[in-house]
Amino acid sequence: MSNTMQPRLTRVFRFVRSNYADGVAELAYAFDDGEELVERIRFPQAPAVPAERRAAFAAALKLLHLVAGVSYYKAGVPPRLELAEGPLDDATAELLDQLYLHGLAEFAYRNGLDLRGRISFPRGGVTPAVGALDLPKRTLVPIGGGKDSLVAVEAIKAIGGEATAVWVGSSALIAACAERTGLPTLNIQRELAPGLFELNRLGAWNGHIPVTAVNSAILAVAAILYGYDSIAFANERSASVATLEYDGQQVNHQWSKSLAFERLLGDWLHSHVAADLDYCSLLRPYSELAITRAFAKLTPYFDVFSSCNRNFKLLGPKPVDRWCGQCPKCHFVFLALAPFLPKPRLLAIFGRNLLDDENQAAGFDALLEYQDHKPFECVGEGAEARAAMVALSQRPEWQEDALVTRFRSEILPQLDVAQLALEPWLQPSAEHRVPLRLQPALAAIGG
Repeated sequence: MSNTMQPRLTRVFRFVRSNYADGVAELAYAFDDGEELVERIRFPQAPAVPAERRAAFAAALKLLHLVAGVSYYKAGVPPRLELAEGPLDDATAELLDQLYLHGLAEFAYRNGLDLRGRISFPRGGVTPAVGALDLPKRTLVPIGGGKDSLVAVEAIKAIGGEATAVWVGSSALIAACAERTGLPTLNIQRELAPGLFELNRLGAWNGHIPVTAVNSAILAVAAILYGYDSIAFANERSASVATLEYDGQQVNHQWSKSLAFERLLGDWLHSHVAADLDYCSLLRPYSELAITRAFAKLTPYFDVFSSCNRNFKLLGPKPVDRWCGQCPKCHFVFLALAPFLPKPRLLAIFGRNLLDDENQAAGFDALLEYQDHKPFECVGEGAEARAAMVALSQRPEWQEDALVTRFRSEILPQLDVAQLALEPWLQPSAEHRVPLRLQPALAAIGG
């Protein structure tokens, strides 16, 4: 990487090429006439691509190239996008325009940028005609190490569905969770282009990217390669709710986990890859509180799961144990599980009582959207956090804890108690894209 390059002054971001051989996909990008940035995705024990799936595989690989480019584009956000393979059909261009705009909205907000009107993928290509591939009736279930994906796994197991636990990267914590499921496992490796870290050293823009979208595109390739008819994520309905609104634009940390993105990608896979490749979230009808209630019954996972994001950062120190006890994810999971677990059991999981620590007040205030906005993390809605806190404030075993006492005296009098019942949060929504074959699993979650 040239030391003279200033990423923020580049004019063109180029999607140079994508190719696949022997289980390795190579995705190449460049800024202006600079050196190539080459990312590699490694698919273990990859079989040969069956002849009848080659066109679908090529389409999925092309999408992966375009989607994964978001990690590199953000380094310079140049005004022009250039595709070596030529312009895209309207549906593909629209999917990418939406993904780059909304998936990078938090990045833009934090860096003082406005990407509206700046992102425009070249259009004018021909829409392909695709049909069904008679893919094997089995499901890829992404495992993230937290409670949600484990609830999805157990729901599919409850209906006797054939499934594989899949994850991208080399987290030992995720591997332990995947092994505990008892399902076959698939661990795909993503190697970011080393040049990206050099760009960061040279002053590139940096920040949050829609990583769930990248992983979804990787799994679409995997589904065609290994033979699966469905990819079932574990994204709850509150993932669709914006973190905040700024200058007329909604900013959602979880946009690539939202129903809007699920629709865009699910429809695109049906029309461009295979009519029988379904992409959905099995937990879409449910709130975070409904999911934590379901997880509270899954005791075999209590000693291996963790939703603490400090465990999954690329760089920097990891917690000594599975929960740092300081981050928004630790705060939210503790609060959401508290109404559904005996208090001693919850304290045993976390190793401490987060609600009896006055130093944690600001973190819980943000979850409650009290004097602050919801954190830029994958946490539930402010209203369901408030409902959980009200439930705890009515239970003798929690009433003496510092932050519950503070909530009762300082925050609760400002709220309308009629809007704070726990029960409505436990009711499923009818809005989801779960395919017919997997819909019986929904009953296993909501029971």
